[in-house]
Amino acid sequence: MTTVLGEIVPIALAIAASPFPIVPAILLLFTARPRATGLHFLAGWFFGVLLATTVFVAVAAFVEVGEETPAWASWARLVLGAALLVLGLSRWRHRDEKTDTPAWMAALDDATPASALRLGFLLSAANPKIVLLAAAAGVAIGAAELSSAQNA
Repeated sequence: MTTVLGEIVPIALAIAASPFPIVPAILLLFTARPRATGLHFLAGWFFGVLLATTVFVAVAAFVEVGEETPAWASWARLVLGAALLVLGLSRWRHRDEKTDTPAWMAALDDATPASALRLGFLLSAANPKIVLLAAAAGVAIGAAELSSAQNA
């Protein structure tokens, strides 16, 4: 259990320190109901990360066949890490390109709690960086063969 926490805590910190949800959260503070939209956005973000992690925990638990950590888990972590590096380098190389304001950001002026919930869910569950980090966490949890209570 302790080794799993050692693997999961840095991943959780990386997800929590992601700057991506900060811009929408700040823009939601300028809506007609800032507290409700902000809390719904947070709930959507949380459940998006939870869903992505749970999917990979289930995948890792179903594929697990041996008593020790399988080789595929190490390879999966390596591939996920490499994918994150490639994604980061790609974003860094294209950082100076001028782009228009995304449509979802312009729609935040008239956001309701329900649309904030959907936006938070989509921005976390469809964000490649968050999904890859959740996949790494899910694989680590699923490969550890913990009880259901310990998995939760």
